Amino acid sequence: MLRISKLTDYAIIILGQMARADEQTFAAAELADQTSIAMPTASKILKALARAGIVTSTRGARGGYALARKPEHTSVARIIGALEGPIALTECSAEQALCQQSSSCDVRSHWNVINRAVQTALESVSLADMIRPVSASTDEVPISLARLQPQPR
Repeated sequence: MLRISKLTDYAIIILGQMARADEQTFAAAELADQTSIAMPTASKILKALARAGIVTSTRGARGGYALARKPEHTSVARIIGALEGPIALTECSAEQALCQQSSSCDVRSHWNVINRAVQTALESVSLADMIRPVSASTDEVPISLARLQPQPR
């Protein structure tokens, strides 16, 4: 099963809260309270997001965290990468040297194709898409399926 970590899930919740408040600066404690995420966890996530350039951090009495870009310009792939590292479905998708079977593997190139498709799909979904309401009648998020089509190289 493919699954993101709880920290990444929480990061998207925190970023969603920030994205709903246009260009506002938030204290870590404020975001922890608004999202019901424990303060140490929220702080750890915000520091990782700041290192990745997804949020900016300002010190001082009026300091806090703010989105570095508009929600439309931050992809889910970038958020996942900030907390999980490179997106890779198999070990050889991230680094060939990690797999003992790499010299005799006939399917590695196929995993790379699949990995690129997943990466492309995650890059096509923005933080803005993630905070759009789900339609109650269809349970579908209004993400353009056209953006998920493979692009010619």
